[in-house]
Amino acid sequence: MNKFFIPILLATGRNERESERVAKYTLEMAQENGFESEIVDVRDHIQDKTIPNWQDPIPSQKWAQIMTRADGLIIVVPEYNHSFPGEFKIVFDQLFDEYKKKPVSICAVSSGGFGGTRVIEQIWNVTLAAGMVPTSYAVHFSKVKELFDKNGEIKDEKKQEYDKRMEKMLQETEWFAKAMNLMKKADQRQAD
Repeated sequence: MNKFFIPILLATGRNERESERVAKYTLEMAQENGFESEIVDVRDHIQDKTIPNWQDPIPSQKWAQIMTRADGLIIVVPEYNHSFPGEFKIVFDQLFDEYKKKPVSICAVSSGGFGGTRVIEQIWNVTLAAGMVPTSYAVHFSKVKELFDKNGEIKDEKKQEYDKRMEKMLQETEWFAKAMNLMKKADQRQAD
C-alpha cells in the first residue's frame, strides 16, 4: 500500500460535539489501514465570514498547505437541519484549486436513526463543485450519543460492524487516490 496523506476534516465547531469522537475513531482506523493522516479542526481555520476565493481571501495557510499536500480528504460532518454546519462551508470555501481531482469520503454523524443521510447529499454537491471526486461509500454514525462509551470508544457490540464499514470506505478512498495520482502523472507526462 502506498502511504497516502488523507487528512480528516472535523467539520463542526459546536461545543460538546459528538463528531469529535467519530473523527478520532476515523483517524485511528485510517492510520491502522496505512494512511498518513491528521485531524483538521474547523475551529483552527475559521474566518469570521465567508470570503470567496476570487476575492483573494487570506485563507488559513496551514489549511492551504494541508490540502495542497493531501491525496484526498475525509470529512466528518454532523447533520444540522438536513444540511451541514456553516463553519464547514466557511472553511471549505477558503480554497478551490487545492481540492481538484482528489477523492473525498464522508463520515456522517447524527443523533437520529438516519445517520446523516441528507448531509451527505448536500456535501457531495459542494465537493463536486470544487472538482473533487466523491467516493460512493460513506459511513453513517447513527444515534451517535448511544454509539460511544464514556471513554470515547465505540461500544463492543458495534465495534466490529463499524470497523468493517470504515475499512470499506478507506479501501475505496485508497483506490480513488491511486487512480487520481496515476491520472495526474499521465497528464503531467503529456504536458512535458
